[in-house]
Amino acid sequence: MKRLLIGIVLVVLPGTSVDGEEPPRPLVPIAAKLEPTRQVVYKTVGKRELRLHIFEPKGHRPSDRRPVFLAIHGGGWVGGEARKFYPFAEYFARQGMLGISLEYRLISRKSGATNTTVFDCVRDGRSAVRYLRQHARALGIDPARIVVAGGSAGAQVAAGTALFPKVNAATDDLKISSTPNALVLFYPVIDTSAEGYGQKKIGDRWRELSPVHHVRAGVPPTLIFHGTADTVTPHAGAVRFQKNMRAAGNPCQLISHPAGPHGYLIFDLKLFEQAMCRTAKFLQQQKILE
Repeated sequence: MKRLLIGIVLVVLPGTSVDGEEPPRPLVPIAAKLEPTRQVVYKTVGKRELRLHIFEPKGHRPSDRRPVFLAIHGGGWVGGEARKFYPFAEYFARQGMLGISLEYRLISRKSGATNTTVFDCVRDGRSAVRYLRQHARALGIDPARIVVAGGSAGAQVAAGTALFPKVNAATDDLKISSTPNALVLFYPVIDTSAEGYGQKKIGDRWRELSPVHHVRAGVPPTLIFHGTADTVTPHAGAVRFQKNMRAAGNPCQLISHPAGPHGYLIFDLKLFEQAMCRTAKFLQQQKILE
């Protein structure tokens, strides 16, 4: 925990104003300055290589068995990039985890002769977790301590690693589980019906990719951050998801930010740091982070 607090002080205090109130500072400039330790190809689709953007903790060795924080950016499945979630991956690398930002296909791009779909986005997320487990020894990670996190549409992809067992890439080894040991969802696309977000992009098969409609016993412990003023992915969906999770006997915490809009964490560094600290405590409770 000492290391965690040091990270907060170093980032937050320089922006404090004379009267003690820190003006909001967005994450985008910070993400632009961060660079991963290395990139690893976890999957090739056609001629395109999909990569894990890895932030290694100081002194990391292949012989280690580090926990993993796999972060998945949002963008409505049509935009965004791995760099967008570099701050999330880098933060947890400072806490001793292998922090990773995921590169996955977007539905605005083409793969071979057919257009990419939201199903492909989910397949890539599931492939990434399987890759991590399959190559755990070479990467120096513990395959039993993998956390998958995501924001907005990326949170739907993250949830899909645990909730959509029938959505798999043809090249995946299905003997390897894609279910992580914990989920962290930031203002998630959690309901893809007309009441939520995503039905128009997914089409008639929206229910197959709607997390709130696939909750069952055995879903990993989940932490959700959601703003009550979110007009993109309604807060009500997160409330319903938590209710369904608890009814199924799954641990699920929902942290609601009063009047928080969609994506509120990327607009305010102080709120981001607070959320990361809260996430670290959650992971400690789950015996994933020491």
